[in-house]
Amino acid sequence: MTTIETIRQLDDEGMSRRAIAKAVSVSRATVDKYVNQDDFSPTAPVTTRKPGSIVLGEALCAVVDQWLEQDQRMPRKQRHTAQRICDRLTNEHGYTGSYSPVQRYVKQWKQDHQAPGDGFMELEWSPGVIQVDFGQAEVIMASAARVVHLLVVTFPYSNMRFCRAFAGETAECVITGLLDVIDAAGGVPTEMVFDNATAVGRRVGPKVVESELFAAFKAHYRTKARYCNPYSGHEKGNVENAVGFIRRNLLVPVPEVASLAELNTILESGCAAFATHTHYKKAATVAELFKQDQQALKACPSVRFNPVRFEVRRTDKTGVVTLDGNRYLVGPAWANRQVTLELSHDTVTVLDDDTKRIIALPRVFGTAESTVINPMSLLPGLAKKPGAWTNSPLRHHMPDAVVGYLDGADTATRREFFTHAETTATECGFDATVTAAAALLETNAQPTGPHLGIAARYSAPPPTQQARANLTTYDQLLATTTTTSQHAEATSK
Repeated sequence: MTTIETIRQLDDEGMSRRAIAKAVSVSRATVDKYVNQDDFSPTAPVTTRKPGSIVLGEALCAVVDQWLEQDQRMPRKQRHTAQRICDRLTNEHGYTGSYSPVQRYVKQWKQDHQAPGDGFMELEWSPGVIQVDFGQAEVIMASAARVVHLLVVTFPYSNMRFCRAFAGETAECVITGLLDVIDAAGGVPTEMVFDNATAVGRRVGPKVVESELFAAFKAHYRTKARYCNPYSGHEKGNVENAVGFIRRNLLVPVPEVASLAELNTILESGCAAFATHTHYKKAATVAELFKQDQQALKACPSVRFNPVRFEVRRTDKTGVVTLDGNRYLVGPAWANRQVTLELSHDTVTVLDDDTKRIIALPRVFGTAESTVINPMSLLPGLAKKPGAWTNSPLRHHMPDAVVGYLDGADTATRREFFTHAETTATECGFDATVTAAAALLETNAQPTGPHLGIAARYSAPPPTQQARANLTTYDQLLATTTTTSQHAEATSK
């Protein structure tokens, strides 16, 4: 029995209020309150507020009101925060109070001026629809701190998520990541929802402007894309949450990896493990719900899309071509020539006028500290001009023993070395060639002539064995055929 019930029951029994107060150990006023109270129905709780206006005063409140009203005509990301208002009041109006009253006043003002249509609505997503967004994270790659770009793709119906790390955020990167998702899911999404600032396209008022490469990708797979309104990340809140989840759960502590491929293996394993979790709202695992997403996907075409684009550029007098502010060495033999660049998410392939491959170089995003080169492209030029060895960037790609040998060699010896090195590198690869040259020098042998090629063949990695055909399917088909024949024979008997 509660204290209130005890007070009222003792009053019904005729006990005096003074005696009730003594028996229950409360004040006489408390007894009077509950004896005289007629309605004990529950009432809504009343929030006790500490309005900031009491501390700010009318003059400062008027100033804050003016700033907040002006903010209504400004972009959302350039409006006053409570901290900024506090700083301005302190610097411009001599406010000496703390931050808390300002924060309370701004909060109350925004609540009082909230329009009926403000706030967010819960959205429902159909199976087969994906949301796409980029995030950034720092990793230790090849012993150096590096910022990578995470392409995150989610299926909001099932909450299934995929993630792949790239060096940049170009259309080639986006489409490569989407192709990986299509391969993993086994079909093409019916609709793709993007942020308004991705490399594939963006919304400018009612008009949507897309990159040519992404438009070709959509036509190839017969799918469609939709772009969120500016400053409306909540329109794709599922992928926004997934970006943060992946950063917090898969990249903390900061991973140390050798390459993007190793990092993507970590991300793939983490997303696969997440699929075993129960959906936050539906009574099933993410993997079980994802099967419904897969059933809604469109069939893949017979030909896989090649996510590359082409640009025509001209090399300078040293055979260097410039792309996005970075310099790529095609080779001295291609100086002052027009070439075609085939751009993928990680490679710049240089083509001649007949679209034959000249050289392939790793693609650089941001600003490279030096010219991007393939060491093999420098060998023909050095064979013709061995005097250029002294200041050649190839020095940084040679073992110390070979550098010392060439520094002390005369012009004829250098020419002979680079001539044989070019021939050997074409057959065995550059790394195997210079490794073999260093090994020959250790035995006091000259790294020229036919024995350079022989030594390089021992240094080169063994050729990759072609995978044998998987006969499991044929075994299963044979077993099915045999069973069917036996059943037919038994039936005929």
